[in-house]
Amino acid sequence: MGTFSIWHWIIVLIIVLLIFGTKKLRNLGGDLGGAIKNFKQSMKEGADSDSPESGEDDEARKLKNDSGRVIDAEVTSKKKQKS
Repeated sequence: MGTFSIWHWIIVLIIVLLIFGTKKLRNLGGDLGGAIKNFKQSMKEGADSDSPESGEDDEARKLKNDSGRVIDAEVTSKKKQKS
């Protein structure tokens, strides 16, 4: 009673096909496949962006990796003196 036989699954499949139709199920499968493909591509691009690029020079790589760097500067202004 706890497990379903192959005949139960065939009847469920027939009912689903009658309710939704083959075209809608085909579109749903295509959309799901496209979403999985885009997800895998995004994950692959994310892993590639973590590795250093070969076109970067040493200074750019240092600045990129040194995000906690503080530059201390003093702002001065020149006032024009009236003669």
